[in-house]
This record gives sequence, structure tokens and C-alpha cells, in this order.
Amino acid sequence: MLLRDPLAVIDEHPHGRGLIIFLAAGLGCALIVLGIDLVESIDSARHSVMPFLVALPLALLPVPLLVALVLMLDRLEPEPPALLAGILNTAGLLYVTQPALGKGNGQFVSAAIGAPVVEETLKGLVLVWLLWRRRQELDGPTDGIIYAAMVGLGFAMIENVGYYISALVRPTVGGVSLLGATFVFRAVLAPFTHPAFTAMTGIGVAYAATHRRGGWALAVGLFAAMVLHGLWNGLTSLGLPGFVLAYGLLACVLVVLTAVLVADRRRMVGLIRRFLPAYQAAGLVSEADLRMLCTLRERRQARRWARRTEGRPLARAMTAYQVAATELALAHERVGRGGSTPGEFEERRRALTGVMAASHKLIWQHSPGAARPAGAHRAP
Repeated sequence: MLLRDPLAVIDEHPHGRGLIIFLAAGLGCALIVLGIDLVESIDSARHSVMPFLVALPLALLPVPLLVALVLMLDRLEPEPPALLAGILNTAGLLYVTQPALGKGNGQFVSAAIGAPVVEETLKGLVLVWLLWRRRQELDGPTDGIIYAAMVGLGFAMIENVGYYISALVRPTVGGVSLLGATFVFRAVLAPFTHPAFTAMTGIGVAYAATHRRGGWALAVGLFAAMVLHGLWNGLTSLGLPGFVLAYGLLACVLVVLTAVLVADRRRMVGLIRRFLPAYQAAGLVSEADLRMLCTLRERRQARRWARRTEGRPLARAMTAYQVAATELALAHERVGRGGSTPGEFEERRRALTGVMAASHKLIWQHSPGAARPAGAHRAP
């Protein structure tokens, strides 16, 4: 029999409680921030809630597509859905810097220095919480980037509510619709600014999670996030030339992140080829399994075969097998780097091989040779 919830074993915690707690915390933060925005909108729009009611759907509109794009990066070792959430926001240092420095200088200093420090620190706290409470989920740079991107998208969504409310209160500037221009800039031209900058912190957190003395990487990553965020804000305050430089900066950051993701995927495939052959004698892995696990295309084909053959139960077993096998290879690397103790590794190894054995048995029982794709399982 297949485990009732094999993915819950892989994730170390039952999904239900963790999901409720994490989403409740995120929802609480969101409601606080939205409440502040609502009060401001009522005051600015002479006791009307309409700006808020228009701004919220606009802020939500691009989120599903952006989240889907981020999740496409996480197909080799998908993260637990219960952790892929984080919604934070802050008012920044606007009310501190403007009175002291005057409106013009204060706005620039707040945007280029104050806001990046406060915002990246608050977003970084979510990642620090993951490092503290769910360290095992951070297996490499890809995990750090994915979690950081989710936090950044949630932060940007809430922040956009405030921007859209301000644009509705002052509908036109020089005959141009301020709401339309704000939506194009925030949701179309620069939707990945927060995720890209916070990804620096995510990479640092992931390094700290997988190395015995990697705490310094967290500080370096957070500092890099603040610097990049500050450069973006400062450049976009300088008119058209600044915008060109800002988008050049963002493009460079995205290229670097793409290179990191590609290199990390190759690393994980190398770990599968290095550590999993040792489990062939136990019947947990075959040569066909190894080929399937090392390419996204064959993984996808195997899941489709499972769904066609026996529907959701077998497809879930195939997914559990793929994820557990990948996690097992990563667990070997983690203990080798000193990111976990031998005792922790052995406990993790037993849980993962248990999932693999139960999943593999069910898959084997439903795998007639003619129906199998090239990467489907064969009896060992």
C-alpha cells in the first residue's frame, strides 16, 4: 500500500497545520497593510472606499500569472505548497526622511536608502523564519530564489494597492491617466523587481542552510538585496536616462539569476547520478529510473503515463517517487557539507527511502510494458 500522504513525509510536516498557520500569518499581515491603505484612501478620497475597491483587483490581476512563471523554475524538486506564501509590506521611512530633509531630497533618500533597508529587511525576515523552522527545505540556490520570489510577489501585490489608490485619487497628470501609467509600470514593465532583489537574500539563506558555517552568506545576500533595490529606486527617480539604466540593471540581475538556476539544476542532476546508483541493489532505483529522474521531459512523460494508466493515485505515487529520489540525493550532499548531522541524515534517509519503496511498488504493479514511456519504471 502507498503511504496515505507520501508528500507530507517528504515535506517533514503534515500540510494542513503548516498551511493554516502560515497562511493565517500572511493573511494577518495583508489585512493590516490593506487596512492602512483603506484608511488612507478614505481620507484622501473624502470618505470614499471606491479607490480601494478598484485598486485591490488591479493588484491581484497579474499575480496568478507571475506565480505560475515562478513555479515553472521549480519543477525538478518542487517546494511544499504550504510554504510558498508570504505577504509583507511597510510604509518605509517616508515620514522620517521627508520632514527632516524636505520633500524633494526626502523622497529621494527615502526611495534610495530608507525604503530598501526597511522593505528588504522585512522580506528577509520571512526567509530567516524558513531558515530557522524549515531548514531542510532549503537545499540550494533554487529553493532560496523560489521562496524569495514568492515573498517578493506578495509584497509587491500589497504595495501596488497603495500605488493604485494614489493614482485613483489623482486621476490625470498632464492629460495622461495616472492609473493606467502606474499599472503598466508596476504590473507589466517591472513585476519582478521585488522578487529579483529579494532573491539575493534567498540565495544567502540557502547557502547558510546547507553549510555548517554559512551564516555570513545571509548578511551578504541581504546587503546585496538592499543595494540593488536602492539603485533601482534611485535610478527611476532620475527621469528617462535613469529608467534606461534601471532596466539595464534589472536585466543583468535576471540574467545572473537565470545562470544560477541553470547551474543549480545541473548540480541536482549530478547528485542524482552520483548518489542514487547505490540504491539499485535495494530495488529502489533502476537504470530506467535514473534516466527518467535526470531530465524534466522524461519526468513529465512518466507522470502522464501514470495518470493515463491509473489516474490520480498512480500519478501522485510517481510524483512522490520523483521528489523523494531528488530529496535523497540532496540529503547526501547536505550531510557531506556539514549542513546536517549523521543522525539527522539517517532519519531523513529512512523516511525518503520508505516513500520511494512504497511508490515504486505501486508503480511497478501498474506498469505493463507496452504502456510505459521511455522513462517509466521497470521491475528491478
